[in-house]
Order: sequence, then structure tokens, then C-alpha cells
Amino acid sequence: MYPTLVLKSGRERSILNQHAWIYSGAVKELPENADLGDIIRVTDNKNNLLAYGFYAPKNQIVARLFYFGSQEIEINNAFWRDKILKAYDLRKKYLINSHTNAYRLLHAEGDSLPGLIVDVYDHTASVQVLHKGVELFYQVLIDTLLEIGIKHIYLKTKDNSRRLEQINVPQGWATEPYTEDILITENGLKFWVNVEKGQKTGFFLDQRENRDLLKKYSKDKVVLNAFGYTGGFSVYAVAGEAKEVVSADISKDASEMAEKNVRLNFSEYPNHQTVTEDCFAYLKNMPDNYFDILVLDPPAFAKTAQNVPNASRGYKEINMWGFKKVKKGGLVFTFSCSGSVDRDLFRKIVFGAAADVGRNVRIIHQLTQPTDHPINIYHPEGEYLKGLVLYVE
Repeated sequence: MYPTLVLKSGRERSILNQHAWIYSGAVKELPENADLGDIIRVTDNKNNLLAYGFYAPKNQIVARLFYFGSQEIEINNAFWRDKILKAYDLRKKYLINSHTNAYRLLHAEGDSLPGLIVDVYDHTASVQVLHKGVELFYQVLIDTLLEIGIKHIYLKTKDNSRRLEQINVPQGWATEPYTEDILITENGLKFWVNVEKGQKTGFFLDQRENRDLLKKYSKDKVVLNAFGYTGGFSVYAVAGEAKEVVSADISKDASEMAEKNVRLNFSEYPNHQTVTEDCFAYLKNMPDNYFDILVLDPPAFAKTAQNVPNASRGYKEINMWGFKKVKKGGLVFTFSCSGSVDRDLFRKIVFGAAADVGRNVRIIHQLTQPTDHPINIYHPEGEYLKGLVLYVE
């Protein structure tokens, strides 16, 4: 039997509702002889079994749960393989096709596998291990990825995760390396991805549906893709027959890849320009009434709750400049991928920016993450991507 964590009386309701996190304040008794990453049982104050999860004794979130139920279970290789294959079946059923071969296969709590992210780029999987507990089934993960046809597997875990979570699985290639850029297809458009050098796992797959929406609005428009990274939104704007597209990013490498991706799809398109500059400065100094559509998709300004006040100021600033500069009757696609900034707060920040600028702004779309980034209905914290499409009079 696994070590047992006992909850305080009355603190079991969230677990009965299948919330995947247990905070330290809810704990009556910590498990004995359990270390970071170990599997533990969770019971209520009367010893009724509620769940199983990964233990993190020094964290505010003391357990991350992957199974809920009152029956004792055997957690073996078949248990983990079944979870991975269920996630794969969801993607096969609703996403993977001849037009799209890049997708998120495993989305942490969204697939009941906390601490694990796996993105697939054609024949290659890019893996992020975020919790020590994942090491317990790491080899099952590798074997199951190979089973479903993945040929190359790259482990890319953040340095702070390796340090704080004491993650020991090796960085780099877990299989034969594939060191060239990977050609992926998304909604029929093509992109180069480098899993070794790119941000996060290599590409921002979570904006797939939102990029496709931009395409529908881009015909004959002048479009700015701010914080444009490798040009995902830019390629879709060109595909939508935009009159002109500007990709702005502080990274020279990202700007070069953005140009490469536009040329990959539209070699004769004459009106794509890259700008390598701090996007706050570019938004402030760009011409008034020039752009019909602005895309504001910055990196996460708030990595933790402590960063939220500064992040809020950053989001407000870029949206204020967007509202000031966009053409009358133009659109602003604005996003936050900060998990600590929830949907309501983000909307309040954007409201504040619109009110301060004094332009009439209306929401015409409310956006979120796509099919392969599922949100467990019992774990709303998984809804990290928030977006609004705003009509600015």
C-alpha cells in the first residue's frame, strides 16, 4: 500500500469534485516515508480513500492528483500506457489529419497526467517534465511514444523545474537525434520548427485555431503581428490575402524564422516585413492609423502570482498602445498566456486600457486554447490561454 496523506475534516470536497491539486493548508497528516515525486494515497479524515497523486512535501501544492476513486488500484506500466493512449485517441479522433501533423499529445492535468507536456511535430516529440513524479513512468512514456509511431524524442525541461523538482531524467535526445529543422503542417500551411533551439517545446501550438480566425479577417488588411516569434500569425495573415504584414519580435533568430516561414508558403509575396525590436517600443513609436489589425500575443508576463501586478501593467500598456494606434474600425487580437492572470482579470485589464484611451471598443470574439490543450472541467486553472478580438471604432 502506498503512503497515505490525510485531509482535514471538511477539506475533502474539492477532491470529491476531482480538483487535481491539494494545498498544504488542507492537510491533517502528511504521509510517512514518502519523498518528492512518490505516489501517495489521499484519504479524508475518516480514512476513506479519495485519490492517488504525486507527493511534493515542500511545495504549497503538496500533491498533484492523477486518479480519483474509492477503490484501491494497481498503478503499473499498463496504467500509465492506458492514460497516454487515451490522450492519443482524443487527438486522432478530433484533430490529426492530412492538413495538421503537429499537436499537443499530453497536456498535464488536462489529460490527468500532472507535470507532463508532450508536443508532437510530425515524427518528433518534444517532452517537458515539470514534476518529479513523472520519472516513475518515464520509460513507459518513451516506449508508448515509439509504439504510436514517434521516431525521435527530445526532452526539454526548464532549468528551474530540474532544480526545484530534482528531476534527473537526462536533457536532450532520448532516441536517435534529429537535429535539423522539422517541417510541420498546420491547417494546410507549413512551418519550420526547431525543438532544440525554439521556445518552450518549439512552436506555439495553442494558437492554431486563433491563427485560423485571423486568416478570415485579413483580406486586403495591413496586419501587425507583435511579439510575433516565428511568424505563425503572419503566415495565416498572408494566407488570408493581407495587403501587408509586419512581424515584430525582439529576437533576431525569431525574426529570421518568421521570414523563412512566410517564404516557405508564399515565395512571391512582396509585402512581409520583419522588425527586430522591443515590441513595447515598437508599439509606442509605430505610425497612427496605419494598421487595420494588430495581434498582441506576448510571452507570459506572470510566471507566478507574485508577478501579477507587474504583468497587469504590462498587459495594460500594450493594449493601450494598440487601441491608440489601430485604424478606426480596426481589430485588435489580444492574448494572455499567463496562468496566474485569469480570464476575468485579463478582461478587466483590457477594459481599463480601453477606458483610459477613450475609444469605443467591442468584443466580437472570446478565444481560448484548442482541442489538444483540453481543460479539465474540475481544474479551471488549466485554462491558461485567454484571448479577445476587439473591434475599435
